[in-house]
Amino acid sequence: MKTPIVLAYSGGLRSSVAIPWLADKYATDVVAFTLGLGQSTDLMEIRDRALAAGAVRAHVIDARDEFVRDYVWPSLRADALSEGRYPLATALSRPLIAKQLVEVARIEGATMVAHASTGRDRARLHQPVRMLDASLQVVACADGMTPAQVAEYADRLGVAVPVEGTERIDDNLWGRTVGRPADDASQEVPDSTFKCSRNLEQTPATPAVVELSFERGTPTGINGVTMTPVELIDSLTTIAGEHGIGRCDRVKNRLDRSRSCVVYEAPAAAVLHDARRELERQSSSASVNHFAPVIGTAYAGVLGRGEWFDRLRPGLDAYVWSTQERVTGTVRVKLFKGASRIVGRTLSA
Repeated sequence: MKTPIVLAYSGGLRSSVAIPWLADKYATDVVAFTLGLGQSTDLMEIRDRALAAGAVRAHVIDARDEFVRDYVWPSLRADALSEGRYPLATALSRPLIAKQLVEVARIEGATMVAHASTGRDRARLHQPVRMLDASLQVVACADGMTPAQVAEYADRLGVAVPVEGTERIDDNLWGRTVGRPADDASQEVPDSTFKCSRNLEQTPATPAVVELSFERGTPTGINGVTMTPVELIDSLTTIAGEHGIGRCDRVKNRLDRSRSCVVYEAPAAAVLHDARRELERQSSSASVNHFAPVIGTAYAGVLGRGEWFDRLRPGLDAYVWSTQERVTGTVRVKLFKGASRIVGRTLSA
C-alpha cells in the first residue's frame, strides 16, 4: 500500500498543479486537505477541484470557530497588528492550517506533507509543522516546480495560467489580503479589488452607531445582542463594510529585494481593534498602557515569523490575559465615510 502525501490545498493554480506534480515526482497518492476559515470560495467546489486534479481523497474541515476562538481573539487581545496598523488575517491562518495538516497526516499515515506557498508564507507553514511533528518531511512545491512544469501540468488539467501581474488573493473570516504589482503603488487601488467594503462615494449619507460588548478583552456582542464569534465578525464586517471601513494598502520589500503592493480589507478587524484598545486604555494602569505596544509588536512578530507554537507566544498570551480582567464593558463606535470614531465607553463594575 502506498504511503500518501498530504497537500494543503487552496484551490488555486499552484496547489492544483502540485497534485499531479507530487504524484509523478514521488510515485505515490496525493491526499488534499482544505481548511474552511470563511474564505469566499465554496468549499465543496474546492474539494471537487482537488479530486479532478488527481487527489485520491480531499478532506474539507470547517474550522471557523476554532480559528476565531484560538487565534483571532488572542491576537486581538494582544492588539497584534503588523507595524501597528495592518491586520494579520493571512498570518493568523497559517498555524491552524499547519496544525490540521499534521493531524490529517497522522490520520492518513503519511510521512510527508506539502504546500504551494511562497515567500514568508513558506516559513509560516514550515516552522509550525516542524515544531508539531519533526518527523514529517515538508515539501514546498513552489520551490520544486519550474515555470515550464507549471504550464505543462496546468495544460494537462485544463487550468489557465494567470498572466504576470494578476492579483493574488488570500481571504478568510478576519479579512482579505490582495497582492498586486508594485508598479501599481503610485495609483489608487481600483474599487474592483475590494469585495466586502463600499467605495466612500457609495456609502450611506448618515452614520451608523454600534455598541460593542467586551468581556476580558474578548468581543461578545453587538448592540446588546450576544453572538457567537463567527456571527459577530460576519455582522460587523457587513455593517462596517457598508460604511467603507477597513481599507488600507502598503508597499512591501520582499526578501529578494523586489517590491510588492499589498492591499488589506478587514472591516471588522479595524473596528474591533480600535474599540478594544480604547476600553483597555480607560481600564488599565498607565504602566500597562505604556507596555501594550511592546506586547502587540512582539505578538505580530511571532505571527510574521511562523513561531505560533514557540514558547514565546503562550508566554505573551499569559501576560495579556492577566491584564484583561478589567477590559470588560461596552464601546460605542460611530461609522461614517471610511472612519470609525469612539463616541462612548462604559466599564463594567
